[in-house]
Amino acid sequence: MSVRKIIAIFVALFIALPARAVSIINDTETEKLITELIAPLATAADIPDGRLRVHIVGDDDFNAFVMGGEDVYIYTGLLKQIKTPAALQAVVAHELGHTLGGHMAQMSARMSAEMKRAMLIQALGIGLMVAGGNPSLGAGVMAGAGGVAQQSMLAFSRDEERIADDMGVDLMARAGLDPNAFTVVFEQMRDMSDAFESRVNPTRVNHPLTAERLKNVREKIAKTKIKKQNKKTIAQQSADYELVRAKLIGYLDPAARVLTAYPYSDKSDAAIYARAIANMRGGNLDAARAGTRTLIAHKPNNPYFYELLGDIEFQFGHYDDSVVAYEKSLKLSPDAPQIQTALALVLHERNKPNDNARAMELTRTAILSEPTPLAYWVLAQTFEDGDGRADWAMAEYYSLNNDEKNAKSYAKRARKKLKSDTPEYIKSGDILDKKWK
Repeated sequence: MSVRKIIAIFVALFIALPARAVSIINDTETEKLITELIAPLATAADIPDGRLRVHIVGDDDFNAFVMGGEDVYIYTGLLKQIKTPAALQAVVAHELGHTLGGHMAQMSARMSAEMKRAMLIQALGIGLMVAGGNPSLGAGVMAGAGGVAQQSMLAFSRDEERIADDMGVDLMARAGLDPNAFTVVFEQMRDMSDAFESRVNPTRVNHPLTAERLKNVREKIAKTKIKKQNKKTIAQQSADYELVRAKLIGYLDPAARVLTAYPYSDKSDAAIYARAIANMRGGNLDAARAGTRTLIAHKPNNPYFYELLGDIEFQFGHYDDSVVAYEKSLKLSPDAPQIQTALALVLHERNKPNDNARAMELTRTAILSEPTPLAYWVLAQTFEDGDGRADWAMAEYYSLNNDEKNAKSYAKRARKKLKSDTPEYIKSGDILDKKWK
């Protein structure tokens, strides 16, 4: 199977996975912008520089969460629907508010306490039934036991949401950001859920209703001192965010939906970007290339437009043009593992003198900062047939894909061919010793 066919499979999986299961999407442009947007919040929350990591979840839910205080997970559904960078910052500030409030630890303890309480009530119900009392009473107590525990937990959770909102507003203010973005988020949420929430009993949901949260944050913001915003910075971040949203919509949404969001009458860079990506996905490479070249003419120093052009030229089979585009992209954005991996793949496929050595260097560099299955797959192709290091790289590839059988098979092959003091031999042993989920 050719490299181009395998890349087509990778792209298909990238697009299809979110519909079937949660997956992590790697994209330098998206991750870099979001990291820049949340950096002031990390500083305000006393999180050391570089410790707050961004993960993009390929799922259409309107959702985000923070795990362990330092890993921010943001769903593509949220990114596609939230329309301003400030609103996204407000969402992250709220999630950090949960972390700072210690709510995850409290939830764990509370669940334990409420489970014991529910078990006692259930035991009482069983006792009534066994003792010959009213069977319907016993069954009723049993049925209600979970409900009693649930009501207690939900009431506590409603408090936590209010606290997280309040702490989020404080974080935004300390970070020099505009907490009024909270009202933008809640107004959008209200518009999305108003018909549903109008029929909901507020005591039966774990979050307070949106109207209640909107009222609370408005009252909180009215008491908060807000710093003057840098209009130039906001304008640049808004333009960059529009491009990221367009990119995600172009890659993840059906072509018809892309054209609804970005019709041909829309001549903005974001619209051209989304349509170029959608055209590339649909096989209309001429239109994709024309759109991308228009973008480059508008912004010749944007590395991600050259990255897209490299993708398109590669699909045309124009390896030399693809390499030129990727090299330009990498020059403008040197620390970009995804671009390094893409360039390495094209170089290996082109196979001119020194291409393979450069491809090996690029993939090794990419793996040091961000080990991905594709990077290991490309690295494996750069070794000669029979080289145990190729088997090790494939073992890493399968390991990252959580394929225990193939990972162990390739790791065993690698250890048979490699000397015991080589790094690849040792790493193959680590794969064999790995505790699989």
